[in-house]
Amino acid sequence: MRLLARTAVNTLCALSVLGLAACGTGSADPKDTGPFADMSGPEVTNKALSTTKKAKSLRVAIDVRSADSPVKADFSASSTGDCTGTMSIGAAGTMEIIKTGDTVYTKFDEAMLREQSKGEPKADVDAAVKLLAGRWMQSKATDPDTKDSIEFCDLDGLLKEFEANDTAARKAGETEVKGKPALRLTEKDGKETYTVLVAAEGAPYLLRVTSEGGEEPTTMDLSEFDEPVVAKKPAAKDIVDLEQPAG
Repeated sequence: MRLLARTAVNTLCALSVLGLAACGTGSADPKDTGPFADMSGPEVTNKALSTTKKAKSLRVAIDVRSADSPVKADFSASSTGDCTGTMSIGAAGTMEIIKTGDTVYTKFDEAMLREQSKGEPKADVDAAVKLLAGRWMQSKATDPDTKDSIEFCDLDGLLKEFEANDTAARKAGETEVKGKPALRLTEKDGKETYTVLVAAEGAPYLLRVTSEGGEEPTTMDLSEFDEPVVAKKPAAKDIVDLEQPAG
């Protein structure tokens, strides 16, 4: 069973690279008295990208508002490979993931199971729903069908996209993200406007990146930097053994 997670991953990469990779270095405004007053917009953005890339763990929540296949995902991942998260694709339902070591536990609700089984005989689909809905399936992280569903668990892979480059970001005032002071920076790329919110206290992490004006308006929130990711194997009674015939 193959989960179509590629849309969300591609969008995250676009937000991280495309929207923040225009040309221009800029210079600090001598009249600026706000956060990062001694730095230009591009310098702040590059510092935030570099700082975020060094995180050993983080939580990323992404909301892709596509007319065809809107995606919502919320994952916590660490550089050690532990990961927990949920993902929903349009009206297709929701899946949950726990990754601990090289083992992945995946749980689908009924709507997702039926969506992923479209085209199969009704009796087979009903049997799959009865057996699997709301229960965890166990697999290896290296299994081909599992790789797509754990894209957000690859912290190193995600952070590779946060490359610091010269940008055309402009400072656009102070704001807050979930009660945390932040500096807003904006940048245009054709019809799309990207907004980047950088933590104005403590380490200058990226806290939020949004894109508006394109075909897939997107919001990406980042939080819980360097906090432990608690990924535990589900209770044995909640795991379905796919190697045994259904009773």
